[in-house]
Amino acid sequence: MSFSPEKIVFWSLAIAAAVFFGRKVFFLVEQQTNAIVERFGKFNSIHPPGLNILIPFVDRVAKVISLRIRQLDVLVETKTLDNVFVKLRISVQFQVIQKSVFDACYKLDDPERQINSYIFDVVRAEVPKMGLDDVFVKKDEVAIAIRKELLDAMRGYGYDIVKALVTDIDPDTDVKMAMNRINAAERNKKAAEYEAEAEKIKMVKKAEAESQSKKLQGQGIADQRREIAKGLEDSIKLLGGVGVVAREASALIIVTQHYDSLQAIGGNNRSNLLLMPSTPDAATQMLTTLTASFAAAAKSTEKV
Repeated sequence: MSFSPEKIVFWSLAIAAAVFFGRKVFFLVEQQTNAIVERFGKFNSIHPPGLNILIPFVDRVAKVISLRIRQLDVLVETKTLDNVFVKLRISVQFQVIQKSVFDACYKLDDPERQINSYIFDVVRAEVPKMGLDDVFVKKDEVAIAIRKELLDAMRGYGYDIVKALVTDIDPDTDVKMAMNRINAAERNKKAAEYEAEAEKIKMVKKAEAESQSKKLQGQGIADQRREIAKGLEDSIKLLGGVGVVAREASALIIVTQHYDSLQAIGGNNRSNLLLMPSTPDAATQMLTTLTASFAAAAKSTEKV
């Protein structure tokens, strides 16, 4: 089948016209968007996602409105109640209300700029009422105040405020350094208090242990002396049975203990104790002295 040059030109023009008018008649709207169609410059209709039709040279797509959630980050510098300059990073999530696409398109020219202005207004009204520590603690209250203010203001323009967040609080560098020093000082103070308390517990426990030790030591000495007294009593009775009087028996026992002490001292090569007197006749002198002492005590008792 052959085509004449006239037919080729005709079909070429027909195809070009179809493509041209097809692009003018049919258009696609993406998911989560709406298209605003105007007729002779006046609003005509809102077209949903999918394939849509226009009247060529009469209708035109004026604007495509996204229904997705968008986020706006704003950095605001303000002053706290205690005169500290601080920077707050505010993140606001917003979207066009499905039923208010017309308002979002025609009532507000720059929504992000409008939201930015409201954020500055709210932050600079709320934060100066708080001290720096309260800004950190009550940042959620600031976020709630921002969302409430924006929600009331932006609904009339066809926008919904999904969420408002205070994502960062950045005080002046000198203030942060001072806060770190205060924190370090507080921790050092706590550490010193804990160390002192531990030392106190050690001293109390040591004193209690020493008290208990002295008590037990005293009981041991008392028991020892009690047993020594019983032994002396038994020894005196035994020696009395062989004709030795009580004074002589007591003196003999004491001399015997004296030599036992010397033996115990001599058995320890590290002892620095010097027992006086230590001459060979010391035992005889001690016995004589003790006997005389007992006799004198007995005479004084008889006179009384």
